[in-house]
Amino acid sequence: MRINREYWEKGFSEFFRGEVLFDADMKGLTSLGIGGPADLVVMPEEPVSVRNIIIMFRREGIPYSAIGSGTNLLVKDGGIEGVLIKLDVFKRTEVIEDRKDQVQLFVEAGLRLQHLVNFCSEKGYSGIEGLTGIPGTIGGAICGNAGSYGCEMKDVIQSAVIIRKDGSLERKDAAELGFGYRRSNISGDDILLSANIILKKDDPVKVAARAKEFFLSKKSTQPVSERSAGCVFRNPEGASAGKLIDEAGCKGMRQGGIEVSPMHANFFINRDGGTASDFLLLMDAVAKRVKEASGVQLEPEIKITGKDYDGR
Repeated sequence: MRINREYWEKGFSEFFRGEVLFDADMKGLTSLGIGGPADLVVMPEEPVSVRNIIIMFRREGIPYSAIGSGTNLLVKDGGIEGVLIKLDVFKRTEVIEDRKDQVQLFVEAGLRLQHLVNFCSEKGYSGIEGLTGIPGTIGGAICGNAGSYGCEMKDVIQSAVIIRKDGSLERKDAAELGFGYRRSNISGDDILLSANIILKKDDPVKVAARAKEFFLSKKSTQPVSERSAGCVFRNPEGASAGKLIDEAGCKGMRQGGIEVSPMHANFFINRDGGTASDFLLLMDAVAKRVKEASGVQLEPEIKITGKDYDGR
């Protein structure tokens, strides 16, 4: 069922506070700048509105999912049927416990990960310096267990608060979140609202220096200023997807406006008006070459959503 303005106004608007976008252009909501429109994007102002619309969407059979800043997302050219929930205003950070050697922070899901990294660098809170340069929100970083330079979100998470698909609120300890390599067990029907994280206390100068070192290293090896969605494929166990793609001779391969980055082969760059179809075709071609060259079957790390364009 498509949800339009009239349908929304009749059944949902009185139970929701926040901004609403109909036929939202996903090109402007993703780092790749790719994808057809979403039926509806909602940006709730408070948790009650999130709970209300989840209950009502489920009752009406309307598909929904959460979206952060769209930095690891490929939206197909036909767009998205259903609703995307953006928690942009949920970006509070608060120190809730300050001990001699560690600190516990409360962070909301809509906070940009880099804002948290910068905040911690200034304060001398250590444990996430390696995540510098990773775009996206805290919510996305937790759900995907973001990691880099030996740091992973799972290593600092104490607990997370989630709105379940039935509208109930649940706090889960880190051990219950099913963290693995770039994944958790937080389902697409659940909405992560906030988390408590524990970090070590250190000299702010040292923390900032480590964060800067990691960022400069990343900047020298990854196309951080290009239009991409981060790593396209997961690293196979004991191997590097980027290295396998490079060794298969795929750097610089191009399909339409999408190119395998000459700097880092596991990044695909939207050079010139690329489409999701271009991106998917290039993924298939690269995966085939790697399979032929090394026998390894690459699996996507990027999240792919939406429907194919039907020409109308």
